[in-house]
Amino acid sequence: MQLGINLGYWGAGMDGDNLAVAKEADKLGYAVCWAAEAYGSDAATVLSWVAAQTERIDIGSAIFQIPARQPAMTAMTAATLDSLSGGRFRLGLGVSGPQVSEGWYGVRFDKPLARTREYVEIVRKAMTRERLSYEGEHWTLPLPEGPGKPLKLTVHPQREHIPLYIAAIGPKNLEQTGEIADGALLIFPAAEHLEETAIRHLRAGREKAGKTMDGFDIVPTLPLAVGDDVPGLADMFRPYTALYVGGMGSRKQNFYNQLAQRMGYEKEAAEIQDKYLSGDKDGAAAAVPHELIDSTTLLGSVERIAERMQAYAAAGVTTLTLSPAGFTLEDRIKALRAGTEALERAGLA
Repeated sequence: MQLGINLGYWGAGMDGDNLAVAKEADKLGYAVCWAAEAYGSDAATVLSWVAAQTERIDIGSAIFQIPARQPAMTAMTAATLDSLSGGRFRLGLGVSGPQVSEGWYGVRFDKPLARTREYVEIVRKAMTRERLSYEGEHWTLPLPEGPGKPLKLTVHPQREHIPLYIAAIGPKNLEQTGEIADGALLIFPAAEHLEETAIRHLRAGREKAGKTMDGFDIVPTLPLAVGDDVPGLADMFRPYTALYVGGMGSRKQNFYNQLAQRMGYEKEAAEIQDKYLSGDKDGAAAAVPHELIDSTTLLGSVERIAERMQAYAAAGVTTLTLSPAGFTLEDRIKALRAGTEALERAGLA
């Protein structure tokens, strides 16, 4: 099992720290550095900056939002980043959510699975550098009865095949991800529930495509905090968990809330959402069960974290992405180093 680092969203006042974290992860042998985007800094610019100041670590989008870019633009960006980084780019895609898709990009959040499938097909075709033509429900290239003509990508990616990942939560999305992608980006993954909530659906998609799980990259992201006071460390992540379970998306379309329910927290997920959407964010955070936080993060001593890493490896995780917490750069670097030490103690390095 390899380790990754997730820098999260850029522009939160820790930009210089994030670069220092990425450079330290590069020195420590982390496999990949992911960057996110929502409605602030875009991930492509951040990744190009990180790639220019690192040597070995891969750079990955977690995620490029599908409603933000035309698929041909994503192919251009992926090819450019792969070329500039010397073949170190990993393309992560996701549909985002209805609030961002419709509120920020003005793109209707309808038929997300069909849109993702077509998007991936166009991106893959464009990156083969064959002339691009496509007829689908959501995209037609070139547009009919107009001056457009099939064009081909002029940039040469460093590699013939750029790994493509999809951020997936729901069963149908997970199954499609197994069918059409090279890896899955997961969030709020509990090792004990991973087979039931994710891997069995990914496996079904692989089987549909006539493939096995061999070579398919399962990439959950887990917040990481090192220390002796596990309950105190868990409390650090109460607002984070409450935001996703209670306030991400609408009442009817909150994929994280639905995931918490599938993990056995039906009553608690409803309470968190009710309080969050009513404006009681503190109450929502207080309603998050300690067990939910503890099972979806890496908390405690290096020895305890190593045990949790063994559980994730046994569940089928191939790249464990860490999001080190801390109020200072020193804290985050310490957590980053603890991650590599825990992997070695777990016998997984």
